[in-house]
Amino acid sequence: MTDRKRLLDQIERPQDLHGLSEDELRQVADEVRSHIIDTVGEIGGHFGANLGTVELTVALHSLLDSPRDKILWDVGHQAYPHKILTGRRDQLQTIRQYDGLAPFCAIHESEHDIMGAGHASTSIGYAVGLKEAMRLRGEADAGKVVAVIGDGSMTGGVAFEAISQAGGLGTPIVVVLNDNGMSIAPNVGALSRYFNRVRLNPKLYRTREGVERKLTRLPAGIGHAFEHLGPQLKESIKAFWAPGLFWEELDWAYMGVIDGHDVHALREALTEALDAQRPVVVHVATVKGKGFEAAENGGLEGMETWHAAKPKSIANGAPAPAVALSAAAKANPAPPQYTKVFGEALVREVQRDPRIVGITAAMNSGTGLNILQKAEPAHYFDVGIAEQQGVLFAAGLALEGAKPVVAVYSTFLQRAFDQIVHDVALQSLNVVFAMDRAGLVGDDGPTHHGVFDIAYLRPLPNMVLMAPRDEAQLVHLLHTALTYDDGPIGLRYPRGEGTGAPLPDQPQIIEIGTGEILREGERVAIVGYGSGVAKALEAADLLAESGINATVADARFAKPMDRALLAQLAAEHELLVTVEEGVLPGGFGTGVWETLNDAGLTVPRILRVGLPDRFVTHGKPALLHAEVGFTGERIAERIESALREPRPALAGR
Repeated sequence: MTDRKRLLDQIERPQDLHGLSEDELRQVADEVRSHIIDTVGEIGGHFGANLGTVELTVALHSLLDSPRDKILWDVGHQAYPHKILTGRRDQLQTIRQYDGLAPFCAIHESEHDIMGAGHASTSIGYAVGLKEAMRLRGEADAGKVVAVIGDGSMTGGVAFEAISQAGGLGTPIVVVLNDNGMSIAPNVGALSRYFNRVRLNPKLYRTREGVERKLTRLPAGIGHAFEHLGPQLKESIKAFWAPGLFWEELDWAYMGVIDGHDVHALREALTEALDAQRPVVVHVATVKGKGFEAAENGGLEGMETWHAAKPKSIANGAPAPAVALSAAAKANPAPPQYTKVFGEALVREVQRDPRIVGITAAMNSGTGLNILQKAEPAHYFDVGIAEQQGVLFAAGLALEGAKPVVAVYSTFLQRAFDQIVHDVALQSLNVVFAMDRAGLVGDDGPTHHGVFDIAYLRPLPNMVLMAPRDEAQLVHLLHTALTYDDGPIGLRYPRGEGTGAPLPDQPQIIEIGTGEILREGERVAIVGYGSGVAKALEAADLLAESGINATVADARFAKPMDRALLAQLAAEHELLVTVEEGVLPGGFGTGVWETLNDAGLTVPRILRVGLPDRFVTHGKPALLHAEVGFTGERIAERIESALREPRPALAGR
């Protein structure tokens, strides 16, 4: 490719692909792939899925007129080639960085990004709505609509809801099923096995007509027997041999399986699908990590490892050599990740109580359940990208006496809110929701920040909410949650390294609804919840330098709250400060005020510190914390300012 003129440099908008030959389009695809490997290998970011969609992206944009024609990328973590071909080629080096390109599609970033979602299984629903709105306007020549969805995302229930609606309406959309056998971890479930059979067995690449011909040409006795089978059984036999029947029974046309790395085959299939004027699914087989040896030929482990690339993990198109730890790093190892602490603690809990099981929604390593999966596989369940089913499954387990732990990112638990309310809290079932990535998670941005769970779980009857201030407390609180028998528990903890607190040899049970004072002071009391405790202690240290000796308490529970502790702090201090890494409306600080007010106590001035009432951008957590004022320094400044203000008169004094 070094001897050829680089075509990618001439692509400023997708329409620049329209006049290129297929040979030139293949060259553009090669150049896009190289650009991703070189750039993402240096700065880090989503990797394997993007390499898998290069030819597909080139084929789609060579045929469509974006943004008049709409291309919807489910999740959006595979849309780097799309960004490159839609005017953001030279900005790719800023992706997932503060003030840089968004990690997923973002409607504010480009007119070519039609939807700004970072959660799975939503693209088909968007597509149906877009196309029906076009039809509602009576536009005879309205744009075409294509949704690209992975086989992992297809396990999500909302995808099937949209498929059912589109089939019923006859909505003329095209769904490209990008089938690579992976989401982040290997896909699970019957649907995944179905796709595997289709992808790996050429005998299953047949349509209904071919199957019927073959079945009627069987040897006389067998063929005669087939003709006399009942219609349902006949359809079942044909469906085994004809994967398209799965879709055709839902009034969709099926095309596949298409080689997702063959530009000519893709263009041919997509052209036919776009001209069909009915719901069509184009089943495309791709390789996650295509073109990068370690991912493409590294098996499931290689594809999972290279789902995302770390900064400077690639050199000269290959994995960079591992850098040996320095003597200082070996002598002073970093604290363990909260995720790892949770995973190892859960294994010990399972070995203590065989009723305990762990449930993930296709995020085994991300939640630490891969540790349980290896150590106690019979106690590990993966429901696929289906958080609603994960919670319902946990409810069923709990009804039969098991002790399920739903390990999930805070942001993904939002997808199962009705099941939490109706199927767990209403029945007061013993389900533990272990919410990883609580707070601002960093580079993945607003679709992945876990900032709403306190506010959306706190109003639910029967729910207990707890959060550890450090990794040692995580071990204690997990043990507490799994010895509790009076209803559901939400346990939140942040992403990343712990504080360095020594892990306990034996976990202790903490009395539900009790906090503790960590530092005695006067005038001002700072009450932290979860990661807010560390910020409270930082602020107290800074205040001490100004001669202000602040009390610091760890609430430990957002529901029920320690009424006695809060009453004591309110009575002994003129300013009460709450600190939480969550949104303020309906959050922990609001709960503190409600607890004091409902108890009929004299409420001092309350200063709430948390996250703003807006969606926070992406970037390193330290930068985001500084932007929103969630730092010890900023908290100390606000406290000093509040203490300088005249104290308002309180009713009854």
